[in-house]
Amino acid sequence: MSIAAERAVDELKRGRPVIVAGTAEALAVLSVEVATDAALADFDGDGRADLLITDKRAASLKLANQRPAAGMHAVRLARPDWIDAAGAYAIADPVSDLSTPLKGPFRTVPLADEAAAGAALQLVKFGGLLPSVHVRAARAGDDFPRVQVDEVETYRSSGTLAEIGRAKLPVKGAPDARVVAFRSPGGPEHLALLIGDWRPGAQVPPPLTRLHSACLTGDVLGSLKCDCGDQLHAAVAAMTEAGGGVLLYLQQEGRGIGLINKMRAYALQDQGYDTVDANLRLGFEVDERDFGIAAEMLAQLEIPRIRLLTNNPEKVGALGKTGIEVVERVPLVAGHGPLNEAYLATKRDRTGHQF
Repeated sequence: MSIAAERAVDELKRGRPVIVAGTAEALAVLSVEVATDAALADFDGDGRADLLITDKRAASLKLANQRPAAGMHAVRLARPDWIDAAGAYAIADPVSDLSTPLKGPFRTVPLADEAAAGAALQLVKFGGLLPSVHVRAARAGDDFPRVQVDEVETYRSSGTLAEIGRAKLPVKGAPDARVVAFRSPGGPEHLALLIGDWRPGAQVPPPLTRLHSACLTGDVLGSLKCDCGDQLHAAVAAMTEAGGGVLLYLQQEGRGIGLINKMRAYALQDQGYDTVDANLRLGFEVDERDFGIAAEMLAQLEIPRIRLLTNNPEKVGALGKTGIEVVERVPLVAGHGPLNEAYLATKRDRTGHQF
């Protein structure tokens, strides 16, 4: 893991600037979400800093000239004189679009180093922030922490996950369950819940397995907007009935955008956008999760073949690319109700879920 990338994420979350160095340009960047007027003035005393947003957010602002940047699709906006910290935040956060509809006109600026631009946006995503930064060329006098593009690209990469410990964890529906804790440097912790009496290796049949992304609102608070909590309990019940299984509890809230951004997505859903469009308007991809983490957990648990409990074919394909053999997809239908009917229809129609 890159210490420089770790420090850069922390500095951006604290509202301080960093330098992202590419091959063609070194960019000084400051998170739009947490920047104060004082911090912006220190960062950009001459008013020349631009704004860097994703092409997804640019599309919602009806901007053209969207160019890809290191898989991130970054768009650089020339900064109008009237934009202060609050004005920039209104551009970055679509929740305020209805209350502050008069934005622009904007002029897009060509990216001198697409990889550096993409890495800058990836850093704020790692920090759970809105994917938008104040950006300018780095200057000789800048004493900000510096990170190379390749250090960002390999941050939280596969091969860094480590098992931390194991313990008995009796849960409702599976009193014999055991838990295995994993930690990835710079990333969140993940858990594997082992249910039933089975042993690792190429067992027959392969264990029933569930990749469950953490959902605090559904799993803990019992939200009726989604089916997550009911799916969690139904998965445990199915594994118990099958004689055993493994449930991977992945800290990838909101399809990988984080808890706070998921709350923003909920606010957009209150305005009439579906779950897919809400993520896109925020500037994220439809799904930001990394299923390579699950594959790494399964490999360390010595589970090369699984029966995957999911309605999402994308999980099957993602695991297959990492060397985990999915011998069967087992549907999981639970938690359907009148308050999440539209949400489930969106998953079916727009993300290919098969109920």
